[in-house]
Amino acid sequence: MNPTPPPTPEARARRILPLLLEEADAIEATRRITPAALAALHAQRLFRTMLPRSAGGDECHPAEHIRMLIAIASADASTAWCLSQAAGCAMAAAYLPLATAQAVWGADPAAVLAWGQNQGARARVTDGGYIVSGRWTFVSGGHHATWIGGHAHIAEADGTMRLGPDGKPVERTMLIPRAAMATTDAWDVIGLRGTGSDTFAIADHFVPEAYALARDTDAERREPGPLYRFLTNHLYAAGFAAVALGTARGLLDRFIDLARDKIPTLTGRALRDSQAVQRDLAIAEAQWRAARAGLLAALDEAWNAVAAGPMPLDQRMGIRMSAAYAIREAREVADFCWREAGSTAIFAANGFERRYRDMISVTQQVQGRMIHFETAGQHLLGLSNPSTRFA
Repeated sequence: MNPTPPPTPEARARRILPLLLEEADAIEATRRITPAALAALHAQRLFRTMLPRSAGGDECHPAEHIRMLIAIASADASTAWCLSQAAGCAMAAAYLPLATAQAVWGADPAAVLAWGQNQGARARVTDGGYIVSGRWTFVSGGHHATWIGGHAHIAEADGTMRLGPDGKPVERTMLIPRAAMATTDAWDVIGLRGTGSDTFAIADHFVPEAYALARDTDAERREPGPLYRFLTNHLYAAGFAAVALGTARGLLDRFIDLARDKIPTLTGRALRDSQAVQRDLAIAEAQWRAARAGLLAALDEAWNAVAAGPMPLDQRMGIRMSAAYAIREAREVADFCWREAGSTAIFAANGFERRYRDMISVTQQVQGRMIHFETAGQHLLGLSNPSTRFA
């Protein structure tokens, strides 16, 4: 007999959706994933979907990871956002010495790496490693992380900046214990509040050479699996699109429940009996399904392509287009649900208001910018040297 396959990340995620729904208000109010929710996420190994097997991870097909994020985001977008961020960070294990990756993740089942934007951080070369000073903003999930990845420009021992072939400063990511970092409370925002994306800083901290890496570089990639032929940006683009899709799914489900019974003021009939609502709901559902299917298809195509080597530009652009499109379509679905729910939507207890604010915040992130369609359009038209910064 064939052994029963292990449950997928999505199946494991669905086990804890009732708990996340219960914890969602506290996650937003405290601007942290609550201890109960965090314990459940670790128990289901949801922080380990993109981590190499050699470091104790699951090394999943990206589409399986995305299905999981959509499910989690249907209950709480902030939790899904932190999972997406941590998954991209965990891919760094593929570029570290095996002993380091195992020390960071393999020795601690609750290990999480988080990072943010470099605000002038520098790492000065010294014997055996680097002396790191700097500040990093938008560190999503930093409060429950065990390690912070500090992207820093490299300064030689004499203070001169190390430059790459393109003449730009060389950057490496330094793994620093989160407990060594100072934190500034900077996350006063309208949506995705539970990500706790605060600012972290450190001064004159020694990082051993084995705990520094260059992300997404073939020269330092240790893991041979197809997952690590995806760039970190591919997984961030798809992951944050998944957050948008899951948030839209949560809104759609609540609107369907509402429309069955609500009788709007002055109409005298239930929302469900309105032909306009029936039509627009079906359109919104179709938009959601098409956007989800397109994102998963792009990841499948890319997975098949990297079996033979580096990811071709066609597939890179496919991920970029499908992710940006999914975010845009999810926002339109959310707008429909918010508009048609009427005054019901403005009450926090009804499940619309928090999700709508989260959706607005997702669309403001760089992965949701319309400029990605310009980049993809250049590629489709065969124009030379299209910008591939985010592709």
